[in-house]
Amino acid sequence: MGTVDLPWIRKIAAVASLGDENRRKLYQFVLNARGAVGRDEAALTLDLPRSSVSFHLDRLVREGLLQVEFRKSPDRTGPGSGRPSKLYRPKVDEIGVSIPERHYDLAGHLMAAAIQRAEADGAPVEATLREVAAAKGRELGRPGDFLVAISELGYEPTPDASGGYRLLNCPFHRLSRDHKDVVCGMNGAFLNGAATASGLSADVVVPDPDHGPGSCCARITAHEGVS
Repeated sequence: MGTVDLPWIRKIAAVASLGDENRRKLYQFVLNARGAVGRDEAALTLDLPRSSVSFHLDRLVREGLLQVEFRKSPDRTGPGSGRPSKLYRPKVDEIGVSIPERHYDLAGHLMAAAIQRAEADGAPVEATLREVAAAKGRELGRPGDFLVAISELGYEPTPDASGGYRLLNCPFHRLSRDHKDVVCGMNGAFLNGAATASGLSADVVVPDPDHGPGSCCARITAHEGVS
């Protein structure tokens, strides 16, 4: 398996980019605006040089915090007035970074969706949670790249002596400490779904009774196509 650009690394880079005071002010300005804003408006409001504003806004775009749109302004007249203006708006509502990588937002989404479906269908919540988790795993899986897919989700697959892989990180660690059966069942179903999305059999994912603190309760068995 090659080097993977993990999402948490990108998140850390994005958060670190806000360490610059002017960049932080610009991001807050765009975040609080009711619509997309232009460089001139930001420079005038914050009393910053337009060149500096352009640099920082484009850096925030590269870091994934802002997005760009182009729109013609009805207020512009004269030469060049027909060209669309470059405008900026927030790309994400929030960024959370945890080391080791955790995905409590994913767990919350799965549990809320399972409760809602179980109430509507009159079905057992725990069984519904596994169905919902498996479906989400299939959605987030990657055809032909099971290990890459779960690496990007924070599981950290590492080869073991049996030819399979231990998963050195549990994305749902704190939840699993207090609600082991529910969370491990959800986690196993999620990994099963990701495996099938990658073209593998779901039975490549098995319990790992010897997993250490903070590591995953499942492991990946030796199987053709898992590498």
